[in-house]
Amino acid sequence: MSRPLTRKQGQLLAYVYWYTKIHRIPPSENEVAEFVGIRGPSAHQMILRLEEGGYLSRIPALPRTLKVLLPREQIPELE
Repeated sequence: MSRPLTRKQGQLLAYVYWYTKIHRIPPSENEVAEFVGIRGPSAHQMILRLEEGGYLSRIPALPRTLKVLLPREQIPELE
């Protein structure tokens, strides 16, 4: 967790956290892209950057494996 989050990155983390809480399964990358308002490949790159930064974990090549690594109190509010 070396760099501060951008607004979109924070919203992506909040979305993944709350989506997983409500649906008991993480969102797909396409659902993340739609929520954040970007295209699928851009969402994938954002997810990779958040993974590299230690904010998210995932299992490559397996769908719906996103997991927010921050404690709840450090996740930005969902707007």
